[in-house]
Amino acid sequence: MSKGKTTNEIKNGLLSSVSRRSVVAGITAAGALGVTGGIAGFPGIARGAELELEKEELKFGFIKLTDMAPIAIAYEKGYFEDEGLFVSVEAQANWKVLLDGVIDGNLDGAHMLAGQPLAATIGFGTKAHIITPFSMDLNGNGITVSNEIWKMMKKYVPMKDGKPVHPIKADALKPIVEKFKAEGKPFNMGMVFPVSTHNYELRYWLAAGGIHPGFYAPHKGDIKGQINADAFLSVTPPPQMPATLEAGTIHGYCVGEPWNQQAVFKGIGVPVITDYEIWKNNPEKVFGIRADFAQKYPNTTLAMTKALIRAAIWLDENNNANRKEAVKILAKPQYVGADEEVIANSMTGTFEYEKGDKRAVPDFNVFFRYFATYPYYSDAIWYLSQMRRWGQISEQKPDKWYTDVAKRVYQPSIYLKAAQMLIDEGKAKKEDFPFGTDGFRPPQNEFIDGITYDGRKPNEYIDKFKIGLSGAEQV
Repeated sequence: MSKGKTTNEIKNGLLSSVSRRSVVAGITAAGALGVTGGIAGFPGIARGAELELEKEELKFGFIKLTDMAPIAIAYEKGYFEDEGLFVSVEAQANWKVLLDGVIDGNLDGAHMLAGQPLAATIGFGTKAHIITPFSMDLNGNGITVSNEIWKMMKKYVPMKDGKPVHPIKADALKPIVEKFKAEGKPFNMGMVFPVSTHNYELRYWLAAGGIHPGFYAPHKGDIKGQINADAFLSVTPPPQMPATLEAGTIHGYCVGEPWNQQAVFKGIGVPVITDYEIWKNNPEKVFGIRADFAQKYPNTTLAMTKALIRAAIWLDENNNANRKEAVKILAKPQYVGADEEVIANSMTGTFEYEKGDKRAVPDFNVFFRYFATYPYYSDAIWYLSQMRRWGQISEQKPDKWYTDVAKRVYQPSIYLKAAQMLIDEGKAKKEDFPFGTDGFRPPQNEFIDGITYDGRKPNEYIDKFKIGLSGAEQV
């Protein structure tokens, strides 16, 4: 339980659920949420009424990555308790175990790859209707190669004052991949899950440099994603990335922190690019729950969303002033469990590439600014566009299909209700939330290849790429 208290201690009067609940513009349980095509809005609000929780004891899952921070902070700072929630948090072995835990009810919610709720809802892999009322962060990933590969790449990388010019494009890797291919050797790279941001970011970077990362063909039973590949991508759990690289099983990987910086500290690899340089301020993880959980426990869903928003605010407020404390929390073995120094390398606004080449990257981890926690439909559609580009979605879909799926999964109405409650309580500022938006970001062009993305026109976007499926093409 939060701050060392057990459920029984809390319930026996040390911290009653009633005393810790916020007095807000509450909603009665009856009829607050309904799942149809998506999650319906919230009906009549009684001003000043207490938010009555339908379920108070919750268990949340996460993977040992620094971007699980909102969960850890909401727990450690008592924000869950403030909402009357008695939360336990548990690290999970891998992303599949985590997703299965949410689907089977062993977990009430979890830190998820943004692609997981989308893939589950459309039936790629396990079929289940998962939603997200809260996007956990922006950026936070990197691509690392082994020392051997970096040594080979360096002669193709532009230099200035003896240091590489960033961003480093995959053009510098292409001659090495071609050399491996000519010698009949596979060029293997790791990513964390088939529907992970890391998979799509790694594929995006490789393809932008003319390296084909391979297709999926689920309609043919092929889910490896290596058809026609120049570089062969496979799944490795995040904490195992450095050891797998050191063993020579893979030549590089894309992962979240602290596992890129761990390679630097261990002297086994060099991060060559961050995802911030691939797509500036890209959406990363989400907090995922079952749609029927939100329907059955609407007030509980609001309460946990409120707590997570408060944690995100704390993580970014006063120009990241709280990050050093956050590092100490994340270093605990029950959370990320890496050395403070390793976690601090990215969490405090810097990033180390080649050993000793530490550069300021103040937005490497963003948890609240730039409306980071708002679940934009256009973010969801970008992931779906990449699923189609690489064959995970086998057939061409109309633009409306992408929007409809996004609206089934991403739930800004829940998020904005929770935000308004915090504003009414004086715990948040109205200007920090995108009230009035239609759920779509303006067209974005800050990608490494300069291609503009407009979430309202996914098919037009998909057709812009030289490498990948487009139109009605199938593998």
